[in-house]
Amino acid sequence: MTPGSARISRRALLAAGVGTAAAPLLGACGGVSTNGAGDDENAVVLMSNQFSPVEEKQRFEKILSDRVTGERVAFNQIDPGVFSSTFQAQVDSGNVRISAVGALHGDLAPHASRLIDLDDVLAALGDRGFDADLTDLAKLGGDATKYIPWMQASYVLAVHKKALQWLPSGTDVQQMTYDQLLSWMTAARAGNGGTPVFGIPAGVKGLYHRFFQGFLLPSFTGGQITTFRSPEAVTAWQYMKELWAQSAPASTTYDNMQEPLQRGEVLVGFDHVARLVAAPRDNPGDWMMVPAPSGPKGLGYMLVLAGLGIPRGAPQQAPAKDVIKQLTGPQVQLDVLRQNAFFPVTNAKIPADLPAEVAMAEAAVRQQRQAPNAILSLPPVGLGARDGEVAQLFKNCFKEICLDGKPIPQVLDAQAGQLNRIMDELKVPCWQPDPAAAACRAA
Repeated sequence: MTPGSARISRRALLAAGVGTAAAPLLGACGGVSTNGAGDDENAVVLMSNQFSPVEEKQRFEKILSDRVTGERVAFNQIDPGVFSSTFQAQVDSGNVRISAVGALHGDLAPHASRLIDLDDVLAALGDRGFDADLTDLAKLGGDATKYIPWMQASYVLAVHKKALQWLPSGTDVQQMTYDQLLSWMTAARAGNGGTPVFGIPAGVKGLYHRFFQGFLLPSFTGGQITTFRSPEAVTAWQYMKELWAQSAPASTTYDNMQEPLQRGEVLVGFDHVARLVAAPRDNPGDWMMVPAPSGPKGLGYMLVLAGLGIPRGAPQQAPAKDVIKQLTGPQVQLDVLRQNAFFPVTNAKIPADLPAEVAMAEAAVRQQRQAPNAILSLPPVGLGARDGEVAQLFKNCFKEICLDGKPIPQVLDAQAGQLNRIMDELKVPCWQPDPAAAACRAA
């Protein structure tokens, strides 16, 4: 099996609890330390490209401090674009100063040979309830476990109930189609004096490219890469152009949606759940979170799966294994759910007293995942440092089609050419929802 070729069944996600995870060069390991690690050379240095927003990072540091016992942990959060090069440079040079890494499946996949085998750790966690399909994915195409599943997340819509007054008759906000969403947002803009109520995180640090990769295109085309410039993709982008016409122009300044939602600048917003949960926190009774819409092919949604691994040649390997075991424990899994809205990958029992905003997100993610027409999508797998380049191609499509008004087929052909040049250089297999293939490229 090749990296990224493992296929995740819906059964895996249903068994995994609630779940369908968001994301400085490490020099002398100078990062944030917890548990009093400081510059202690015996500390477990955990390098991760997750929890990049300051508030998420601080909350996770508090979880580490409160829950991880027996080991001192130095948590180093670095930019996703630097993660791969830092990891590779340290392992390949034999000068490894990090004890463990925490990153998305797609970030770890290119480094399978740089990660030690963790079959012993997985065997010791038999009570955690990891589904076999998730642990198969953690083998990164080989026979041995290369990372332990850590947490997972997805993206949904946050809706202020004020917007429901414009919901067209017969539309179920919990089971919308993309056409119904467009009709709703068109009516809402008209009813709101011409001011749009819909927004996406299209700022410099926004995750709007994930909307195109994991939701819009799979829902309209059934794929992400292989269908990049198909006739169905043209239809999808024509739809996006029409939806953008009913969206808040200030969306191009939004790095996350919870802040403009809190301020009332928009009433409906799409984003990663961790970047939405603050919006309903003060007045949860005024809010809903709902699944993404369905398109002609089904309800495309993105599973964001993160894992914990240990680099080859890493110091403090035994303590690092202990830290990984503790981070998959039920209390830590639930703390991360409560604090940062990243969902368990274990059988940790979901409590009834979740904060209202987290409970909303959990319900929306669960309903999205369990939809009979669900199409599971993964973030790009195996791109490493090139992931940012591929993300930019999807962003370019949005800019040129929705902002600049260029012809859709022309834009898709040009961007597909650049996409194929990258994919031909990397020679990586396709990932879901595209069909498994030895080398992935746009048709």
